Amino acid sequence: MGVMMEAVISGIGFVTCIGNDAGTVEASLKDLRHGFVETDLLPGVEGAKKLVGKPRGFSFPSPMYLTWKYPPEYKIPRESIRGMNPHCVYAACAGMQAIKDAGLSGSDVSDGETALFCASAGSPWLLCRSVNEMHKSKELHGSPYGVINGISGTLNFNLGTMFMIKGANCGFVSACTSSTHAIGFAIDEVRLGRHKRVIVIGAEEDLAETVLPFASMRALSESMDPAKASCPFDVGRSGFTMCGGASALVIESEAAARQRGISPYARLAGWAHTSDGCSPAQPDPDGKGILRSMKKALADAGLSTRDIGYVNAHATSTILGDAAEATAISQLFSGSGNNPRVSSTKALTGHGLSLAGAMETAFCALALKKGFIPGNAHLVTPCKEAEPLNIPRSSIDEDAGAILKNNSGFGGSNVSLVLCKT
Repeated sequence: MGVMMEAVISGIGFVTCIGNDAGTVEASLKDLRHGFVETDLLPGVEGAKKLVGKPRGFSFPSPMYLTWKYPPEYKIPRESIRGMNPHCVYAACAGMQAIKDAGLSGSDVSDGETALFCASAGSPWLLCRSVNEMHKSKELHGSPYGVINGISGTLNFNLGTMFMIKGANCGFVSACTSSTHAIGFAIDEVRLGRHKRVIVIGAEEDLAETVLPFASMRALSESMDPAKASCPFDVGRSGFTMCGGASALVIESEAAARQRGISPYARLAGWAHTSDGCSPAQPDPDGKGILRSMKKALADAGLSTRDIGYVNAHATSTILGDAAEATAISQLFSGSGNNPRVSSTKALTGHGLSLAGAMETAFCALALKKGFIPGNAHLVTPCKEAEPLNIPRSSIDEDAGAILKNNSGFGGSNVSLVLCKT
């Protein structure tokens, strides 16, 4: 085997509830400005009003793409958008932003050496409508785009064509670790020289069909106060708040980025993934799975616990999830002589499901390059499991040096990444 390539993040793109560009996102993270809005997801239905993290500047009033609104600086061809759904529009805009940020041209992206890895749960909104049309019709009438705009591979179907991807085009479906898995496998693609670069995009919708099933699971907070609805690690937490949007990252070899004159945001030094083997919907209460994931990621990066300056936690503001992760982080750093800063940016954004990993990894990359550590908003009294952790209530102008980033999901899936300054 030849020399392993160094994988770096050379471009990022945001369509999020705390900003649709890196500058706005940076300001929101530093000022702890949340992106929640009170939304009546099913007018006339009791309990359907929820706080939701919604990107500004987008509107999807009907299933007809001709009625959709998005920022005018993005040009999505008609032949592309007619097969899309709301979160695919978010993803297209975030992808275009990241490609431009990385200094790539259209010919670069379609050179056969660029891969596309995407993650989403699909569009339940359009899939439900398509299936309902099928059941109502006596002649199987329905949208010819009912599959490509509805199922979980929708981002790859549409964006692979729009960006004219000639390299690998692959989707990831592992619940809330989906786009973090995509990043991990993108690291390996670059390290092994299989592709020059990988564009990773995670996206989700903020509509009733995506949000409200989690209310049936009693996983959503019922509070309409942002400070109480999304409060990771706080003793008063009662469930998570959802968000939609998209985030994109260009991951490539450091040599390729610098050859174009691009100064990378961060180096992706290592990663690992594990499974709890415990429950389809709840974490191992002792956090053993995420602890193994963090240890393996550090080993892959060739770093120790003493090298980490910040942990970006998955912590969604759920009772069991936050406690398990806090326990694992505390055990990891116990006796190491290092007590790094720990925070969850979901206090500001809410939980983005498949979007979470891509969005939060881009936050970490931005924080490394700009020299700050995001604070943990809405934390008043830490739960007992989080008491040993060094959780800043406000953002800090401090160089983390190296960041450990976690995500966990249904089925006990855990992914950890290690990001370092370049």
